[in-house]
Amino acid sequence: MAGELKLGLNTGYWSAGPPPGVEESIAEAERLGLDSIWTAEAYGSDGLTPLAWWGARTERLKLGTGITQLSARQPTATAMAAMTLDHLSGGRFILGLGVSGPQVVEGWYGMPFEKPLARTREYIGILRDVWARKAPVTSDGPYYPLPLPGGTGLGKALRPSIHPLREEIPIYLGAEGPRNIALAAELCDGWFAMLFAPSHEEMYRESLDEGFAREGARHGYDDFEICATVPLIVTDDLDAAADMLRPFYALYFGGMGARGRNFHANVAIRMGYEAMVDEVQELYLDGKKAEAGAAIPRELIEALSLIGPREKIRHDLEAWRESIVTTLLISGDAATVRAAAELVLG
Repeated sequence: MAGELKLGLNTGYWSAGPPPGVEESIAEAERLGLDSIWTAEAYGSDGLTPLAWWGARTERLKLGTGITQLSARQPTATAMAAMTLDHLSGGRFILGLGVSGPQVVEGWYGMPFEKPLARTREYIGILRDVWARKAPVTSDGPYYPLPLPGGTGLGKALRPSIHPLREEIPIYLGAEGPRNIALAAELCDGWFAMLFAPSHEEMYRESLDEGFAREGARHGYDDFEICATVPLIVTDDLDAAADMLRPFYALYFGGMGARGRNFHANVAIRMGYEAMVDEVQELYLDGKKAEAGAAIPRELIEALSLIGPREKIRHDLEAWRESIVTTLLISGDAATVRAAAELVLG
């Protein structure tokens, strides 16, 4: 039997400035019963400030970062921001975290990228210790030691001066690789899936099963959130809709990261599209972006998105309702929000 899907609005990355019409879209999301809104950050706008600004105009929507860059802030700074936003929103905040890739981590934040899984584990442990507020926070880990060894010798273990509104602020992890997805299932309360296809669900289930089975895992499928970012285009021209998405997928499969080190491309490879990925990368990195987009088969675009006439989308939604996904995250203007609410929430 098809399951109930929640719906969220992903405001996405900024270009030159705030996304046009974003405040109207958020107002529609609140009015139409969407579950949540999400912000993003990479090397432009940050994700926390807009969430506070826009969230102040809402009363019910959950407010999530999708994602907060792990390398952008020390774990205690992220814990402080999360507690602050949770207080200001009346307990509506969700902390989405992600490690990004070496180009951003090392090139923009000037932080080392090696051992991303171990860094994430240590980072999340400190967050939870801060929010628990049971003792001054210490960490003997190699990446975020507290207090700092050496230095002046005056460092002192501290606990937050405010009490958290909730000791258990939800943490979702943006993850694409099998080991990172397993880590999300083990340590976190939810998983962000950017490239998800219900038709290839088993490859995600294997990693989630591994994480849920680990000692100390916090959740199982029944109480774990899976948020999938899904492009939504309602149109009678299916080919035109697919063409609109080709630059997006060409960028992620062909232009993100480096040749042989592209986490997004690896998703398509695990889906059986290795030859296609090789072709797209060759074309994209050679500057032939339009040709790279044209090399992506429509069947893959349709598997990863919801495009076409309303009746087709309603039909395709059944696979998402039957999947492990709990929330669809869509992006767009107020009209897109209204269409998504009609199709998904009925």
